[in-house]
Amino acid sequence: MRWLALTLLASPALANPPVVEAVSATPAGGAWRFEVTLSHPDTGWDDYANGWRVVNEVGTVLGTRELLHPHVEEQPFTRSLSGVKIPQGVTRVWIQTSTKPEGWWDGRTEVNLR
Repeated sequence: MRWLALTLLASPALANPPVVEAVSATPAGGAWRFEVTLSHPDTGWDDYANGWRVVNEVGTVLGTRELLHPHVEEQPFTRSLSGVKIPQGVTRVWIQTSTKPEGWWDGRTEVNLR
């Protein structure tokens, strides 16, 4: 019986990825500035949205915004990242999110840079 309870607690079905509510991408001095609004049912230091990153089509990381604390009382919340270098000719990127303790989620949100 103990094994069953531990299995249910560790089940991925209980985990919730952060939801990308909005993204703003602005060219700034030869690079880009991203403002990303996330929502996630943060519960405290053991379960919270702890980052987002900008990736290209094949998943190469172009910039990462680390989130250093839970946002239990601030939902949704917006954080920015400046200085993201986007290679010439790239017209779209993706935002990928991370949570503690799960790590980086496979889902991505497309951002059109045109």
